[in-house]
Amino acid sequence: MKAMILAAGRGERMGKLTIETPKPLLQLGTETLIGRHLKRLAEAGVSEVVINLSHQGELIRDHLVSSSRWGLRITYSYEGEPSLDTGGGVVCALPLLGDDPFLLVSADILTDIDFSSLTFSTGKGLLVLVPNPPHHSSGDFGLTSDGQLTAAPPRLTYTGIALLDPALFRNFKLERQPLRPIFDSAIGRGLLVGLRYDGLWLDVGTPERLEDARKIIQQRETKNL
Repeated sequence: MKAMILAAGRGERMGKLTIETPKPLLQLGTETLIGRHLKRLAEAGVSEVVINLSHQGELIRDHLVSSSRWGLRITYSYEGEPSLDTGGGVVCALPLLGDDPFLLVSADILTDIDFSSLTFSTGKGLLVLVPNPPHHSSGDFGLTSDGQLTAAPPRLTYTGIALLDPALFRNFKLERQPLRPIFDSAIGRGLLVGLRYDGLWLDVGTPERLEDARKIIQQRETKNL
């Protein structure tokens, strides 16, 4: 299976931390955000990863070339500036992703989910959801008892992790757009299912949450000494 990591965002909410360092290269203990994902994707059996690049993308590429140790084939989808946002980024990368289902992972999250455990029916998509964190109390999607996604409350929060069939994107233009309207279209056609995950997950979107993530990793690394 292939995977795509969304890494083209500017990371503006990080303030001065991302003036010279792309957000995916921020450190979590001995690893970067994106390095931790690559390691865990390799452990889950993924062999090829597509990474979309925009602002400071050359720094991400150069870092991964110099530190590659995961046995992965990494290719890059170059978007220029500004980026194509999350949805447009996937549409742009479709020629690199091929015809088979692929994993989609946002670079700026911390999680321990087992990527190899995610499954779904061909032609559909699976979104991983978590209980709403304090900073996103309204959530994103409802989840029925049989696993179907809806727009109705009560809602859970989308994690930035999904298993998707490329066919879900093929009627959308190559333009700047978020994932949400693409997902809403699939929900309207009954093509999205959801999985609730109650393990470790953190949106590393602000300096404060980056510190929270670093504390979690530090505790784990200290415990393993």
